[in-house]
Amino acid sequence: MSTYWPWWAGAIGLALVTINYALITDRSFGVSSAWDRVLHWRSERRLERMDEEFADDQALAEALAVATAEHFGTGTGSSTVPQVPHGKSQPLEVDDEPAASESPATTSLRPAPLVTQAALLVSIFLGGFIAAVTSGRFQLRYDMGPGFRDLVTANPITMVALLFVGGVLVGFGTRLAGGCNSGHGLNGCGRLRPVSIVATAVFFGTAVAVSFLLWKVI
Repeated sequence: MSTYWPWWAGAIGLALVTINYALITDRSFGVSSAWDRVLHWRSERRLERMDEEFADDQALAEALAVATAEHFGTGTGSSTVPQVPHGKSQPLEVDDEPAASESPATTSLRPAPLVTQAALLVSIFLGGFIAAVTSGRFQLRYDMGPGFRDLVTANPITMVALLFVGGVLVGFGTRLAGGCNSGHGLNGCGRLRPVSIVATAVFFGTAVAVSFLLWKVI
């Protein structure tokens, strides 16, 4: 393990990547969600085109107000305050328009552009490739190494089948949990979100238990 970075250097590197990604894109860093969107790029691109038509939130709100007025048969210039029968007190008029400081940041709720998440996945691949080549450890392998062969199986067909099933389960688990170790562990825990703290504790605790079972028991 002496050829790897020390733990503190890796922690600083991950923190810089996460913070820079959030500052540049105004979104949370997540790999599983990026894979999901890139694999469904046709439908995601269609949604982006539809979203571009309503990029102006003020115009969207005005269009919705006009459509609502037309649907309920009221003119756009007519008063929206309901008529009060004679003898009853007039209710206080409440200003439903939020202040500028209280308006929700709708742009931050939208997912990152598809090209941004595709660039993220390509950068992960290129970064790992460059690191392996420059360190002299790059090697094409078709198995999981001697440890996997000794503890699990040495049969290549069984190994591929197990890895395929494991990948499907990992993908199902990350989508069911709403994120992976990057989304929950880096972003969610960094923002002290309770659901991310619980999710990170569960999948890291499970990984530690399975590793202990494989190396100590089996």
